[in-house]
Amino acid sequence: MNVKLFLIFLALFVFASPIFAASTTPEANHHWVAITSGFSMAIASAGCGLAQAKATAAAAEGMARNPGAAAAIRFALILGLVLIESLALYTLVIILVQVS
Repeated sequence: MNVKLFLIFLALFVFASPIFAASTTPEANHHWVAITSGFSMAIASAGCGLAQAKATAAAAEGMARNPGAAAAIRFALILGLVLIESLALYTLVIILVQVS
């Protein structure tokens, strides 16, 4: 099964290589930058939303099981949420740099 999948991917890469060799002007590809930027922001936002929901659910469950450790769990939750949200912000900055 793995050999068959490998051969399929190899064929796709071989047949797709002439596409990457095409020469176009930057103006012709400018509309694709906006479309791909929207997709990348949507993917980053979806990933951040899922990760934040899972982190919040785990923190709430941890605080319910051990109320004495609520302060430490809350601190770890806030730190984790900040780091998760930074993914979306970095994606937004990259998008703004690419579009301008």
